[in-house]
Amino acid sequence: MSEITSYAFVLDVNGKPLAPTKEQKAWFFVRKKRAKLISKYPLVIQLCRIISDDEICTDEIRCGIDDGGLHVGIAVVQRCKKKNKVLFKGTIEQRDDVKHLLCIRRGYRRHRRYQKRYRQVRFNNRIASTRKGRIAPSILQKRQATMRVIYRLQKWIKITSYWLEDVEIDIRALTDGCKLYKWQYQQSNRLDENIRKAVILRDGCKCVECGKEGSGLEVHHIKPKRLNGSNTLGNLVTLCGKCHQKTEGHELEFMDHYFAILKSSDNKYLNYATHVMIGKKWLRAKLSWLGMLHLTSGGDTANKWIDWGINKSHANDAVCITDLKPDIYDMKDWIIKPMRRQSKAKTDNVLGIRHRDLVEYTYRNGEIHQGYVTALYPELKALNFQSATKHCKKVNAYKCKLLWKFSKIYWLDNAG
Repeated sequence: MSEITSYAFVLDVNGKPLAPTKEQKAWFFVRKKRAKLISKYPLVIQLCRIISDDEICTDEIRCGIDDGGLHVGIAVVQRCKKKNKVLFKGTIEQRDDVKHLLCIRRGYRRHRRYQKRYRQVRFNNRIASTRKGRIAPSILQKRQATMRVIYRLQKWIKITSYWLEDVEIDIRALTDGCKLYKWQYQQSNRLDENIRKAVILRDGCKCVECGKEGSGLEVHHIKPKRLNGSNTLGNLVTLCGKCHQKTEGHELEFMDHYFAILKSSDNKYLNYATHVMIGKKWLRAKLSWLGMLHLTSGGDTANKWIDWGINKSHANDAVCITDLKPDIYDMKDWIIKPMRRQSKAKTDNVLGIRHRDLVEYTYRNGEIHQGYVTALYPELKALNFQSATKHCKKVNAYKCKLLWKFSKIYWLDNAG
């Protein structure tokens, strides 16, 4: 089995980014005190001397971005005279809980306003929601997380151009199941702007199970929201009160039945495609401001990883997007996660270990796990941490080895 290649980012004494070097050589400089350690994950060193412009490598360095709603592939490839090198590649795992947390915060706010004191009713007082070009917070935070990683990489290495896969997804065609004419896109596929009214009108104002008409009709989520069911037409059905009551606690048993009646399915994953389409204009503008931006297509990316014999992954797709065929692509693959806001818990640390720190723990059977701390138990001198394969709970803090303290972004080594 060939050894996995990994590179370290190098800065001079003034913080100017230089050409990366292999990790073994970087650690050699640190041991000889020719450089100091800036970051361990990923490895970044700062030399103890000034490097003149004549000594700096001027090779073209491209950054490839495989945009997605849930995972974003990112890669940095250096164009060399003989062999192109992949300097860095990884996958950004986007947060998918922001909308849920905003809904919880909205509930607390409404309770505080309407239950504890009288507040005069107000309308149309949200200027931000009507601003032109506004992006929903749940979508905007994903684009900001991607740019935060790019900004961090830009501090460590001089990127000359950015290559982005231009995603073109026809959401309406995927929803309706056919390609539409141009004039049909101007017409809504819903009978009413209110989603509940649209479902009832679609089903003929009657229960699809027993055929009851009139008042008392209810809208049922075929795939329940607790199982991440969506609020789309394909996942909603009209039922009367009695039929709706029968499904309580037995939603999974009726799921296939109602999907067969509607001849539809839960298009939850179309939400991720929608997020990409809504946020791509904002992402393009930010990347264009940083440097030269090139757009590629998904078909070109697929052809490249087939022709080059590269395994399909988000990070490898980002390598293909740069349009530079590397000599070696079997290298360290990083998992990058954006951090949530700092916890307000009273527990600060346990034996010097804080929330979000990277620790290592060895079980009695010899299993070694590395991960970031998610919970602290000062009375028990224990902690929880999340590794790549296991959620380790209440492990002895005395036996945990502190590896690194992260700041704003998790950089996790996806071993293998």
